[in-house]
Amino acid sequence: MPSEAIHVRPAGPGDLASIHRFILDLAAYERLSHEVDATREGLARDLFGPSPRVFCDIAGIDGEPVGFALWFYNYSTFRGRHGIWLEDLFVRPEHRGAGAGLALLKALARRCREEGLARLEWSVLDWNAPAIGFYDSLGALAMDDWTTRRLTDDALEALAR
Repeated sequence: MPSEAIHVRPAGPGDLASIHRFILDLAAYERLSHEVDATREGLARDLFGPSPRVFCDIAGIDGEPVGFALWFYNYSTFRGRHGIWLEDLFVRPEHRGAGAGLALLKALARRCREEGLARLEWSVLDWNAPAIGFYDSLGALAMDDWTTRRLTDDALEALAR
């Protein structure tokens, strides 16, 4: 399969069903299906509305979407420049090893270089050894001294009051 041509392109409104399916499949892989609230309508609004703040690239083989990268711009006060936060990267299991994940990351790295962005960042679940090995092979640094914190639902609402 590695000989197949992989093409990465920005997602368009016609990709909504594929994007939603990728999200559901990623959640199942990460054992987090119970946390998915995303809908096609919400994705359409956020990705393709008048002022999108989140973006998506699609990796395809022979015109068939096989993976996606969903990302947005962040900002480093220390570097004094924007960067990209890669929220989700997913390739269908039957297409892993063909280079689609690498192609998606390369496209984001090129975007960083072309736009003068300071960094490309993402998180990975600590049990996901295949992904960690892949990221290590690219030279991605583990930020072990940083712990992600999150407020959602009731805790977020309580703090907002």
